[in-house]
Amino acid sequence: MLDIEGVALTPADRDLLREPAVGGVILFTRNYESPEQIADLVSEMRALRSPPLLIAVDHEGGRVQRFREGFSQIPAMRHLGIEYDHDPEAATMLARQTGWLIASELRAAGIDLCFAPCVDLDWGVSEVIGDRAFHRKPGAVTDLAAAFCRGLRSAGMAAVAKHFPGHGAVVADSHIDLPVDRREYGDVLDDMRPYESLISNGHIAGVMLAHVIYKEMDEKPAGFSGYWIDRELRGRLGFGGAVMCDDLSMKATEGYGSMRQRAKLALEAGCDLILVCNDRRGAEQAVQALNEYSNPLSLVRLARLHGTGHVLRETLLASELWQQANSALARWTERPQLELDA
Repeated sequence: MLDIEGVALTPADRDLLREPAVGGVILFTRNYESPEQIADLVSEMRALRSPPLLIAVDHEGGRVQRFREGFSQIPAMRHLGIEYDHDPEAATMLARQTGWLIASELRAAGIDLCFAPCVDLDWGVSEVIGDRAFHRKPGAVTDLAAAFCRGLRSAGMAAVAKHFPGHGAVVADSHIDLPVDRREYGDVLDDMRPYESLISNGHIAGVMLAHVIYKEMDEKPAGFSGYWIDRELRGRLGFGGAVMCDDLSMKATEGYGSMRQRAKLALEAGCDLILVCNDRRGAEQAVQALNEYSNPLSLVRLARLHGTGHVLRETLLASELWQQANSALARWTERPQLELDA
């Protein structure tokens, strides 16, 4: 999965997106001008291939929301955790409405997938996770994430939980450094509890791996680690959905060779999909290296990530469900926020 530079496809974009090794496109703020423009761009990309490319975006809310004007403004997920401490039932209902609102607006533009929810625990040390996390407690994260996933699914979108096995306990930002988590296995189990519940209840179709080394278990970052993918995620947790690594152009992966080598390391470890963002030359290298690569089981898993159903934007905005969700969101964000319990 790779990205494009602007708000419209160039001839070079079209040629690259037709390459067999390309399975999807991830969109960024630079690709967005208006709801109408993004819907047209997505439609053009989908028409390039049959079956169509998977179209995704990071649209969690808070500081990670790529499309803003013309889309509902979604607060950071920590606010749901604060609400959960005050009223768990109201918070889970709101989490479901939030997931539905995000997914319904993206599906109206033809977008298949939002890389959410972020189920990292809020250990209070990671700036890159920070308020993206629902809560510090695994049970609260599980309840809120499950409701959020149900909301996504009710609007025709699969859920992708991230960043396995947990990014919240390291200070370093994997965009600019390689974080090392030195905790023992038993201490990381708390981070994996939300995944265990979400998987066992069928709430998630995808999992994104963290670019973090968990030194007591493996010397490799989780996205390059058969230990974390095969033994823990596939084996112990029984996950049968799509596994993807985080962006391979992040600084955390630079010590693992060229983009060709990084792409192969991730696939050999068990990833079904790799992301190469904001690095066109690197994306081209990965595509060339994987020209002959094929994994039928991965294709089946990835096919389940495509969105279902499609409502016209005008119909959505006029619907009672959309109006109710926006009203609930407005009431929630206008209330004074309580402090999150430790």
